Amino acid sequence: MPHSFHPTSLREYDIRGIVGETLGEDDAYALGRAFATRAAREGLRRVAVGRDGRASSPGLEAALVRGLTEGGADAVRVGLGPTPMLYYAAAAVPGIDGGIMITGSHNPANYNGFKIVLAGRAFFGEEIKEIGRIAASGDWSEGRGEATDIDVMDAYVDRLLQDFDASQSNFRIGWDAGNGAAGPVVERLVARLPGEHRTLYTDVDSAFPNHHPDPTEPKNLLDLQKLVADEGLDFGIAFDGDGDRIGAVDGLGRIVWGDQLLAILAEPVLADVPGATIIADVKASQALFDRVAELGGKPLMWKTGHSHIKNKLKETGAPLAGEMSGHIFFAHQYYGFDDALYSAVRLIRAIACLGGSLTALKDRMPAVINTPELRFQVDESRKFAVVDEVLDRLRASGAAVDRTDGARVNTADGWWLLRASNTQDVLVARAEARDEAGLDRLMAQVDEQLAASGLQRGEPAGH
Repeated sequence: MPHSFHPTSLREYDIRGIVGETLGEDDAYALGRAFATRAAREGLRRVAVGRDGRASSPGLEAALVRGLTEGGADAVRVGLGPTPMLYYAAAAVPGIDGGIMITGSHNPANYNGFKIVLAGRAFFGEEIKEIGRIAASGDWSEGRGEATDIDVMDAYVDRLLQDFDASQSNFRIGWDAGNGAAGPVVERLVARLPGEHRTLYTDVDSAFPNHHPDPTEPKNLLDLQKLVADEGLDFGIAFDGDGDRIGAVDGLGRIVWGDQLLAILAEPVLADVPGATIIADVKASQALFDRVAELGGKPLMWKTGHSHIKNKLKETGAPLAGEMSGHIFFAHQYYGFDDALYSAVRLIRAIACLGGSLTALKDRMPAVINTPELRFQVDESRKFAVVDEVLDRLRASGAAVDRTDGARVNTADGWWLLRASNTQDVLVARAEARDEAGLDRLMAQVDEQLAASGLQRGEPAGH
């Protein structure tokens, strides 16, 4: 039977919605049937299936597996764990052709969704729309696939530690899993790492009783900062709800942002691969791009969005990429997907080889000030049009603009960015300068451009 997904659930990078309202088990079944059909066109049939710790995930998993097998695909369940563990299964377990992760990521507990990979590549954009078209037509493959279970968690932890030299580090580290799906892996990982480790909230709890699992929000790092201060730890590491985004604080409790982590991680990589390309999204600090160039690398600014970055990494052969949001992608000694647990191990390695102190590395970073990511509501039908209008005015004025993803404008004070979100009806702004007065001037330019399109920043939008 044909099936129509809720129009808001088919996103640019994934399929996502509110359980019982815009997403349900009938959608999971239809996804399984449509994905089996899509995979069969490429002669592919074994699909790994993973799930996070949300209350709705087991039911969605059962429906998804039923859809896959009735569509003729074999479903290989890897069980509860972080998204990168599912990616690992799809990349490293022999005979597996793709993977579907059931996860609501860092969204509230009543959300859930699906992240998809096929034949070693991100599955997004037009391919997700195609899933919608296949389901709407009901023209899907028929078959009798098998459903099996495999346990990959220990093999995954082995892989995280494959190139780790235990003699290099003896740190005292705090870890906050935020009651998300990374918790059980964190416990197995710290048991095998040298040094001392203190863990927070590694039990999986879909209600997220302690704080929301999103390490890009400073308020969600307060417990980790307190742990580091109370125990006198060297630094702390945090994860989002499905373990594909990392956050960190130094020994003084200062947040080390995604682009700053990338600058640290890039240094040993560029020592090993001189002149390599390092990719970051348009929201990243100019200080990062300058640092990559200073280290002899080729900085490349690219579109925000984990699927965009993953594809660019593959296309350019870059060894490393990252986003402000904490998605870090290692192709150097790894598979090229975003894995916060692997990034944590690489961060420990990088700190060890760069002098042994994350606090000292943070101290040495250039003194710039920037706004957080400012998100504000705009009508869906207007969000891309507004950015186009801004770009037209900037072109006419002769401004120095990078058009990679929205408008990133360089001035004597620093830079500002205005872009349309791919996943929500919001515009995103950010600015960076050397001092407060410069930042005020940059934000005045943003406000001037918005006013010229009949908008104002107004109240920040939620996630």
